[in-house]
Amino acid sequence: MNRIFGKSKPKEPPPNLTDCIANVDSRGESIEKKISKLDMELKKYKDQMKKMREGPSKNMVKQRAMKVLKQKKMYESQLENLRQQSFNMEQTNFATQTLKDTKTTVDAMKTGLKEMKKEYKKVDIDKIEDLQDDLSDMLDQANEVQEALGRQYGTPDLDEDDLEAELDALGDDLAFDEDTSYLDEAEKAPTVPDTDLPEPGGTKDGIKVDEFGLPELPQQTN
Repeated sequence: MNRIFGKSKPKEPPPNLTDCIANVDSRGESIEKKISKLDMELKKYKDQMKKMREGPSKNMVKQRAMKVLKQKKMYESQLENLRQQSFNMEQTNFATQTLKDTKTTVDAMKTGLKEMKKEYKKVDIDKIEDLQDDLSDMLDQANEVQEALGRQYGTPDLDEDDLEAELDALGDDLAFDEDTSYLDEAEKAPTVPDTDLPEPGGTKDGIKVDEFGLPELPQQTN
């Protein structure tokens, strides 16, 4: 069958904006090089005319320069057209890529929403509430255990009123202990005389005195 009808050629892929932009930019670079060569040629003609006198020869060089200048203007127009085409295609390519990215983002969000709903169905709110209640009960029981372990043994059963009365009395005792008036009484006590006491067997005002400076008692005879 292929020999009779021939083999169909494979379809070429549709034009790609990125490739088109690269092609247009390449053409623009080629035109820029041509414009650069024309600028060099124009400069040569201009320098040549500066050195020539008015006459047929100068006019001939001038005509050549005008021809080159026309070519340059034509290339500049083509270059501007190519630059505009490249810009338009870049804008189109950017908008197309943005739409593709948006579609990808939306599809990912839809997939994420489906997965979220699927996982949410696996969650039982009532079980979570029961779990929270169980945890609360366990914490309360743990606190009761700690209180039981910290219980005091052999502590006498005391009346609260008696404790308050004792506390008030203790405060009065402390306030009394803080009284420093006894120091004032000590300061008012008579000072020890700084004079030397008479020696034992001595006399004071003609009277015999003992070692404390007191009058000796008369000795009794049997």
